[in-house]
Amino acid sequence: MNSSQETRLSVRVMTSDDLDTVLTWRNHPNIRRYMYTQHEIALEEHRAWFNRASGDSSKHLLIFEVNGSARGFVSFIVREVPGVADWGFYVAPEAEKGTGRQLGQTALKYAFQSLHLHKVCGQALVFNERSIKFHRGLGFQQEGILRDQHYDGQNYHAVICFGLLNTEWQPNGSQAYAKP
Repeated sequence: MNSSQETRLSVRVMTSDDLDTVLTWRNHPNIRRYMYTQHEIALEEHRAWFNRASGDSSKHLLIFEVNGSARGFVSFIVREVPGVADWGFYVAPEAEKGTGRQLGQTALKYAFQSLHLHKVCGQALVFNERSIKFHRGLGFQQEGILRDQHYDGQNYHAVICFGLLNTEWQPNGSQAYAKP
């Protein structure tokens, strides 16, 4: 891309046309190993999840795009407390370096400006150092550690809890990835 051209970053609602792509990303070993559910997901299971989730008004399933090309998945699940949502995300395994940061900034803009959320909550398994650094770089505050909260079938792992308030969010991304 010519350096004079501006990169277009956006999120859009996921549709059934995205199912194969998202499933391929989700089943990639480099993504799957950091998920709570680590088995390889079959297409039927994936379709059933999508049909349930897309019919639930508290769930927002989104595709992150760079210049109109799908490069990641983001979800926001609004919880019992109005304006508070959990988020989950992953980028395409072949995505260029920096795509995760772009996804995070674009998704948070959507969360706070379009969904009008008060707070976004995230979690990372304690061994997922990239996700922990990612959350901190976007301005999330560590709010707790759930000790031995996740069992992967062989071992228990702690879960790190993060939160970002709309009053803390920097829409221009100026604090994103600042050195601590």
